[in-house]
Amino acid sequence: MINSLFQRNEYKAIVANYLEESIDFLFEKNQEFAIACTTKHLNFDPPLPSNILESFGENVLFMLVGYTYETARIEDGFFYFEAGFGENNFGSVVSMPILAIKQIYVGDQIIAINIAEPEDHIMDSGKNQQEDSGASKSMEALLSNPKNKRFLKK
Repeated sequence: MINSLFQRNEYKAIVANYLEESIDFLFEKNQEFAIACTTKHLNFDPPLPSNILESFGENVLFMLVGYTYETARIEDGFFYFEAGFGENNFGSVVSMPILAIKQIYVGDQIIAINIAEPEDHIMDSGKNQQEDSGASKSMEALLSNPKNKRFLKK
């Protein structure tokens, strides 16, 4: 009962707004931060090499500092940033639904916690593929890649 209460759309909207406002506040204050997020909801463009992807656990912590912080943004319910991975600093744009963020840290302080889950995603070759269940999910998937914005009517 308790778990289903916190997976309702009404609660998810509250938490998504809370996470977005918390991150916006950090951006306004030019404060670097870290996020812990659920790996299965991550998308990498270009896809990460399998040896790097396999090194992630069920959850992963990203430090948003320096260049990674400068590239971070929120768009249409998704969080994006560019980061380098592995010893060769393989560059990739990371994107995730805002509800994939489970905790936000500033220094060693947890400033936000989320127990709501985003819609289910399936990990495939380092990229997420959303379940095909209607036009809204298709549009959401299309818009999750910033390069696809050019397809929208102005």
